[in-house]
This record gives sequence, C-alpha cells and structure tokens, in this order.
Amino acid sequence: MSAAIRNYALVTGAYWGFTLTDGALRMLVLLHFHGIGYSAFEIALLFILYEVAGIVTNLVGGWLAQARGLRFTLFAGLALQIASLTALSFTNPDWLPAISVAYVMGLQAASGVAKDLTKMSSKSAIKVLVPAHAEGALFRWVALLTGSKNALKGVGFFMGGALLSWLGFSGSLLAMAAGLALTLVAVAISLGSAMAGPAGAMKPKFRDVFSRDRKINVLSAARLFLFGSRDIWFVVGLPVFLASELGWGHIEVGSYMALWVIGYGFIQAIAPKMLRAKTREPDGRTAQIWIAALIAVSAAIAIAITQDFAPELAVLGGLLVFGIVFAINSSLHSYLILAYAEGDKVAMNVGFYYMSNAIGRLTGTVLSGVAYLYGGLVGCLVTSIAFLTLAWVISAALPSRSATPTHG
Repeated sequence: MSAAIRNYALVTGAYWGFTLTDGALRMLVLLHFHGIGYSAFEIALLFILYEVAGIVTNLVGGWLAQARGLRFTLFAGLALQIASLTALSFTNPDWLPAISVAYVMGLQAASGVAKDLTKMSSKSAIKVLVPAHAEGALFRWVALLTGSKNALKGVGFFMGGALLSWLGFSGSLLAMAAGLALTLVAVAISLGSAMAGPAGAMKPKFRDVFSRDRKINVLSAARLFLFGSRDIWFVVGLPVFLASELGWGHIEVGSYMALWVIGYGFIQAIAPKMLRAKTREPDGRTAQIWIAALIAVSAAIAIAITQDFAPELAVLGGLLVFGIVFAINSSLHSYLILAYAEGDKVAMNVGFYYMSNAIGRLTGTVLSGVAYLYGGLVGCLVTSIAFLTLAWVISAALPSRSATPTHG
C-alpha cells in the first residue's frame, strides 16, 4: 500500500506541475492576444488545434500507453509541454497577424498533445495503482486527483495573469518551461516501475482503441456534450465579457477565473463525501440528475441577464453555483469511466473517453467565439443549455446501479 501511495503521489505531483503551466498558458494566450486587438472569434481560433490535437492524442495515446506503459506517455507529455512553452516564447509582435496565428495555433496543438498524454496517463494510473480490495477507493482517489488538478489549474489562471503583468509574454513562458523541466527530472528519478509496460505482453491492435462496450460509448457521448456545454461560455465568452463589458484588467480576470477553478476543484475532490460514496456507488441515474441541475442553473443565469436583473451579480454569483454543480458532474463522470473500464484495456478505454471530451471541448471552443460574437454571453448560455439537454437525454441510456460495476 505504501508503494502505491508513493507512486500515486508522484504521478499526482507531475500532473500538478503540468496543470499549473496549462492553466497559465491558456490565460497568457487569451489575455495577450485580446490585449493586442484580436476579436473573440480570432482568439477562439488560437485554441482550435489545441482541442483537435486532443481527439487524435487520446486515441493514439491510449494505444501507445497500452503498448509502452503509462510511464512512457507521462514523461512524453511533460517533455513536449516544455518544448512547446519554450518555442512559444519566441513569438514576435512584429510578425504579420497571419503568421502569428499560424505559429501559435501550431504550438497550441503541441501543447494539446502534451496535455492529453499527461492527463490520460495520470488518470489511467489510478486504476493501476489503487488497491483492488479497498472499498470505495476508486472514487476517492480519482476525485482527489481530478479535484486537486482543477484547483491548481485555477492557480495557473492567476499565475498566467500575474506573470503576464510582471514578466511579459515571453518571460512568463520561459519561467514556466524551466519549472516544468525540474518537475520532469524529479519524477523521472523517483517514480517506480509500477506504470511501466508489462514485459512480453501482447501488443494491442490499433483498432482496439475504439470501444465496443455500450456503456463506455454512451458515457463518452454524454461527456462530449457535457464538457462542450461548459466551454461554450467559459473558454472565450466569459473572460471577454469580464474584460470588455465589466472593464476588468488582466490580473482581475485571471484572479476571478482562478478562484472559480480552485473552488471547482475543491468540490470535485470532496464529491465522494457529498454523494456519500462509501455507502452508495453513483450510477447513470445519478449522473442524469446532476445534469438536470446544471440545466436549471444555466437557464436561471440566462433569464436574469435577459431581464436585466442585476446582470453582473447574476453572472458572477451564478457562475459560482454553476461551478459547484458542474464539479459534481465532472467527478461522477471521472469515476464512471474508470468503473466501466476493463482492467486490461484501461488506458485505451480512458483514451477513447477523453477523445470524446476533446471533441466536446473543440466544439465548445469554436461555438464560444461564434455565440459571443452574435449573441453575447446570453447567446453562449442558450447554446450551452442545448448541449446540456442532449447530454441529459443520452445519459438516460447509462446503466442503473444494478448494472454498474463496483471497485473492490
């Protein structure tokens, strides 16, 4: 058990280090390019390849992890992020806009590959490292990893806004690359062989990455619309609204987004306690109930803005409630995919699931810019509600508790 906890701590630490740079990079790019005059839609374009890369990476990464081991894909993700941050620091404001966009999009794609390799490796590792006999451990461990990751992503948002003000765009990127390099070296030296690929094991065929398990396919489809719904108004629409409509500065936007994501991560981490997972394992019905709650919260925010009922309070306060409800949804999904995943195909099952997540985020990112351009924040929220409704309908096909496998 001590060895499992040690390796779990090391994997979590590596994921934490990556997450700080990932959150900071998103805020750096968003605020930097908004500050030099890019529109909401143009900023959304900068993130498109980041999300596209995730679609391919999760499929190939799951297969690669099954063949070479999770340790290999974890280190590859960290190394690629270091290279991406370093290369992005060479961006020159004197370049033609088309050249800048193409260069940043390409490096964002590399960062997207790095992110999904690291995330897939870290979350799959829980299934490998968690003691099989420990009752309720799977939900608690995955909730802790996911929640702490998102809390640190919030710290990364703040760090990105602060670093941009203090060190500038290039200086911030180089500082983050150096910090992540130290993390990679420390974890590479310390991590044991638990996540290495099994010697002599039969290599998986690439076609096996496409799941034939109905419940994994249904959960993946629901995940697509669930996370697409969040990014439709969170990725571009909300930060631009705070900066342009409320007149907030870089540090203010970064700080608010940071506090929101930190709180979001905290709720994810304690979701098992909130749902009393020790006595009752969540199932498909649980997921559907919490999606319905998310629809209600989103609709309330949109109505308040449309009726001009304290719109600033409606957005800022409503976002806090949205974060709590969405965090519970996210933890439920993160648990269900590991509960459904087959022990000998966990990396490929998780990779396929997060491929759907990447498709949802890509769609949400594009629609965030388009919806805000034509309908403002209300347009983003209405589009988000449509996605949530689809996620709710799809979730009705998830198995109930009697058909949901438990861990331990």
